[in-house]
Amino acid sequence: MAHSARPTTPDNKVPQRKKRPLWARFLRWGLLVFAGFHVYCVLVLVYLRFLPPAFSMVQLQHRVEVAFEGEWLEVRMLYRPMTAISSHLQHAVVAAEDTRFFEHDGIDFDALEQAMSEKRNSLRGGSTITQQLVKNLFFTTHRSYLRKAMEFTIAPLAELILPKDRILELYINVVEWGKGVYGAEAAARYHYHIPSSKINRNQASRLAACLPAPLTRKPQAMNRYSRIIQKRMRAMGY
Repeated sequence: MAHSARPTTPDNKVPQRKKRPLWARFLRWGLLVFAGFHVYCVLVLVYLRFLPPAFSMVQLQHRVEVAFEGEWLEVRMLYRPMTAISSHLQHAVVAAEDTRFFEHDGIDFDALEQAMSEKRNSLRGGSTITQQLVKNLFFTTHRSYLRKAMEFTIAPLAELILPKDRILELYINVVEWGKGVYGAEAAARYHYHIPSSKINRNQASRLAACLPAPLTRKPQAMNRYSRIIQKRMRAMGY
């Protein structure tokens, strides 16, 4: 005997999965990308705790920009451990870029507040050395609120994974000191034709004075700011 088909009624309909609104899908994917990027950064930072970086995102950015102009960027970068870099240069970089480097946990809120109040009259911004290392490793030099927000979340992770001395060593070895010139060793050879271990106090303060604008500043022209940096060095006991 044939069975008749079961009638479809509102009570026995298969429930349809409610489709998420567009904003919720965008938010979900945004959170996944945000989390994935942070996982990537953590893995890279763990690697950098023991090994030197092969390149930085800022280096890659500059190579791409030059390539679009039909040119080739010769990159000078010679990684050196802290024991092979002049202590004068280490101290000058801290004095110029982040005087509270050994006191904060990646973000210096006092320096941020001061930089915001002084605005253009300040000789240095509110970013810490840790934030600047994060920028060099994972971002480009293009300014954006998103990049700043990401720096604020990744810098504390860098402080958790890397010792302070390692953060400073990495920063001094990847930071830009001229077109295609990255790191202390390349900077010392390019500007003074000597290894970074031989940099004296005056040369160190002049090199550190170039860091806010390495493509336009030259060590030999940094008379006033280099004196300010040396004054800071003395105040810090260096």
